[in-house]
Amino acid sequence: MHPVAPSERRADADVNAVVAGYLRDLAFAQSSEQKMFGYKRAAAAILALETPLTELIGPEGALPRIPGIGPGSTRVIQEILETGDSPTVERAIQGSDRRADIERRRQLRHHFLSRAEVRRILQDVSLSGPSVEQYCGDLQMHSEWSDGSSSVREIADACVARGYMYAAVTDHSYGLRIAGGMSMVEAAQQRRAIDDVNLRMGADFRLLQGIEANIDVQGNLDVSDDEAATFDVVLAAPHSRLRRQEDQTERMLRAIAHPSVRILAHPRGRITGSRAGVIADWDRVFALAAERAVAIEIDGDPARQDLDHTLASRARDAGCLFALDSDAHTTAQLAYADTALAHARLANIPTDRIVNCWPLDQLLAWLAGPANLARPRDGHPRET
Repeated sequence: MHPVAPSERRADADVNAVVAGYLRDLAFAQSSEQKMFGYKRAAAAILALETPLTELIGPEGALPRIPGIGPGSTRVIQEILETGDSPTVERAIQGSDRRADIERRRQLRHHFLSRAEVRRILQDVSLSGPSVEQYCGDLQMHSEWSDGSSSVREIADACVARGYMYAAVTDHSYGLRIAGGMSMVEAAQQRRAIDDVNLRMGADFRLLQGIEANIDVQGNLDVSDDEAATFDVVLAAPHSRLRRQEDQTERMLRAIAHPSVRILAHPRGRITGSRAGVIADWDRVFALAAERAVAIEIDGDPARQDLDHTLASRARDAGCLFALDSDAHTTAQLAYADTALAHARLANIPTDRIVNCWPLDQLLAWLAGPANLARPRDGHPRET
């Protein structure tokens, strides 16, 4: 086998993402549930690789053993590395009764980055924007109090290990029962647990209590104004009507206008290969967010990557603030913040517009409300 040289491919090609996409196509072309699962697992393994496949090829064109990759997946990978596409996958799609669904799914994975591509972007000195070293803390993650698996103490320890100065635990609110939403009684108990963590940590690290409030179909939150005011940070996020074709601009504008909302989290609610998420006039949404100093989130969950760098560029031009978060549900998933950082670098977002790069005192002043920020002529908020 003589693989196509990297210089002969498009300079911007994310080969691991391309290969993973073909493997997912092959998965959905299967009639066997077992084979479908196997190819999905192979796609996930490729997306999680730290190194591009092109750099793993041996001198004879052979690939090393990759956990989760069987002979069928290896054949697809070799075809793509040789020619840029996979006849094996295309034949399977042509013979499948799910061809239309597969073509639909293909349109729903644009601008998703593989782990290897994230690492490349973070190391690319030609790009500006935030670096890992400038990132001070993650402002969306979930604990055992809703649908996460870790305690607040475990989360704090993991954040300190990553060098963070602060972080926010933002469990789901009680209206989102499917995600184990936290009641206000439980929120009070969690507050005491967080206070204990902060007492133990001292001045070197601060754990904030947040809430990820659900945006209902009218744009209202599933917590009352008084309840929202008890949290250090309120994220608002859509979790319904994510496959609808109608315009939902007014829904998003109403959520941003809520006095307690500081971050619009995973604004579209998209999932790779599954749904495009909320349809809205995003330029109007970004304009109001900029006016109210509400941060637009870049969610680093590999399946979300929402906003991606193309839409984040429009939010940048509108003068928005940004929150770059992992949306972690385990401590290992805190690394997803790297994906958010990569999109911010591709979007050329200035570091001073990223709230996760601010010192704690500036962050707390912003969380207290936009009245605590002055907006100079350049449109960038500054602490008063």
